[in-house]
Amino acid sequence: MKGRECIFNDGMVVRYTFDIFKSTTLTMKTASSAYFPHLILPKGQQIKDGLYCVLRDAILAGHLSSGTKLPSSRALAEMMSISRNSVLAALERLLDEGYLVTKPSSGTYVADVIPDQLIQIQNDIPHAVHQPTQTLNINPHIASLLPHWHKQNLSSQEKKMFHVGVGCVDLFPHQLWGKLLGRAWRQSYYQLGQFHDPRGYLPLRQAICQYVQSTRGLNCTEQQILIVNGTQQAIHLAAYALLQPHDQVCLDEPGYDAALNIFRSFGATVQPIESDHEGMKIPDIIQHYSASKLIYTAPSHQFPLGGTLSLARRLALLDWATQQQKWIFEDDYNSEFRYGTHPIQALQGLDQQQRVIYSGTFSKMMFPEFRLGFMVVPEALIGVFSLAKYYTDTRSSYLEQVALATFIQDGHYARHVRKVRKACYERQQALILAIQHYLFDVLTVEPTDSGIHLVCWLKENWTEQDFVAQCAKVGLTVQPLSRYCQNSCQKAAVLIGYAAHTVNEIHEHIERLAKSIKKI
Repeated sequence: MKGRECIFNDGMVVRYTFDIFKSTTLTMKTASSAYFPHLILPKGQQIKDGLYCVLRDAILAGHLSSGTKLPSSRALAEMMSISRNSVLAALERLLDEGYLVTKPSSGTYVADVIPDQLIQIQNDIPHAVHQPTQTLNINPHIASLLPHWHKQNLSSQEKKMFHVGVGCVDLFPHQLWGKLLGRAWRQSYYQLGQFHDPRGYLPLRQAICQYVQSTRGLNCTEQQILIVNGTQQAIHLAAYALLQPHDQVCLDEPGYDAALNIFRSFGATVQPIESDHEGMKIPDIIQHYSASKLIYTAPSHQFPLGGTLSLARRLALLDWATQQQKWIFEDDYNSEFRYGTHPIQALQGLDQQQRVIYSGTFSKMMFPEFRLGFMVVPEALIGVFSLAKYYTDTRSSYLEQVALATFIQDGHYARHVRKVRKACYERQQALILAIQHYLFDVLTVEPTDSGIHLVCWLKENWTEQDFVAQCAKVGLTVQPLSRYCQNSCQKAAVLIGYAAHTVNEIHEHIERLAKSIKKI
């Protein structure tokens, strides 16, 4: 072990040693006899991180008290035989976090009050007596949703088997997507800060326009395309742009609960419209709810039951909306998941007077974390919705838009759609067969030629609550039909998603559920 002592002009005495493992130890004494603590850099860390840790720990332990002056960065670097850049990096981090302060023409000192003391001060403040949510003076509709939201968040970290609304995540070409994102960055980095159109990246809007014209029969231009962060934002923008408090909105019954809650959060009065074999009862709207300003519907695949609005009712709805100057929000969330038959042309494609606001999404076909969708808005509303989008979040993710444009233009998206359709049909059939084999005395399956979930009706001796609880015991997440109803459900049912799971997984988990039920 070697040692050395240096005496500086200001009276500071420094003693430092190096052990056989080359860990650095530093001891410092000032003219006022205040000792600088021993500093031993830990092994296995970068030098700058190690110096940061030992200095912070010395401050927290009181070895470096408030107001203590630190040696200069150059002196520290020389004393410890480390690079000055490492010292500067460690000191800068401590300054940023509030452990150190600098005084002009004087040097660097330990802060009088360090961040951890501020935290302790906050913790020592007596907590206010818990008040009911109503006293917070917040939107009462949002307040009413909080209990369900907290409950939902508690289970959000768990793997969701049979979760409704999740597509074939295992089939997505993640490697290809990563390459496209990398290419988007290399091509676009010099343009960052130049993207100002809240409607979205023009090449993507052009690609989407061509795609929906050929696959859904839409009548639109790229100027009418607005890129959004999914269907929920599209609904939110429609409510933001069109509705005022107490405006009336018609919604499918049962229907999409997110749409219901968004409209109510804007103060709208939501009227539930039931369906029959022809879909949403449009005559009821015309006869009883003529004051409605907006009609929200999913005509190609009604959520959650899966019905299709007949052509006659589509034309009747369009005629009424034109004559009465109403708006129609068409949620076409599921049109690509169709097995065996072609969907009826989108409502927007039949609209000659531009009363339809069309919404599509990519998250179900790609993966849930992919938060991009699109709207097709009437020409008269382009400016209104662009403004609403701008004041909501300015614009959607730029790099993902660039990558998606290439993904569509190069044909990757169309190929992926074909692959997913085939797999989804196989998985749907596997779920139907598994239920018919293992749970025939519990559930009645209602087959459909589209969608990514099945509606399963419960036998008379089961309630939704009991079945959902039984599923939870074996780690399965299913949704009760009542969740999507404004009125009381006439018959109990559950929704079971299948797209995200292989045939073997579906068979295994339905069998496990059946065994668990038999033990009751």
